[in-house]
Amino acid sequence: MNLSIISKLIAERRSVYPNMYIDQPIEKAVIEQILENANWAPTHRMTEPWRFKVFQGEKLKQLSEYLGNYYKENTPPETFREMKFKKTVKKPLQSGAVIAICMQRDPDQSVPEEEEIASVAMAVQNMWLSCAAHGIGAYWSSPASAYNADEFLGLQPGDRCLGWFYMGYYEAAPLPGKRSPISDKVDWL
Repeated sequence: MNLSIISKLIAERRSVYPNMYIDQPIEKAVIEQILENANWAPTHRMTEPWRFKVFQGEKLKQLSEYLGNYYKENTPPETFREMKFKKTVKKPLQSGAVIAICMQRDPDQSVPEEEEIASVAMAVQNMWLSCAAHGIGAYWSSPASAYNADEFLGLQPGDRCLGWFYMGYYEAAPLPGKRSPISDKVDWL
């Protein structure tokens, strides 16, 4: 493998939001490959805590409805914003797919929960890089609607939803990125 290829992919990966997506479906085989890459994330004690629920087609409407109802039912009238409601409902409908990012806690709790969450996050990074390689925009959203989606998603005891992974093809110039120098973040001991 050429290190410059993976370094370029990592440096060019961006959050790409649903309002930038075009109306182009994502083939099931592409999503399966993205999820297969997620499955190769590091996992302490081989707990493999990542779980995913894929919304496509008509199921995106159900997710949209859930998100809208959640916002209405959990937002006090004095802070309810019609524009936010509309944006919340619209995001899944603009997407080629949305994946619920879930974690199944090791029943034996053989590793700390933080390590399970970190494994799921690494699986999502694999997904994100895979999306970037396919020309698919993506972003991880973690609103309260995800953290409280147990019933909607049919989660079992010990399972948690950690967010929504929005995905869609997009047409845009490369998005700029910015990071401060790594030297500002490292102490050589």
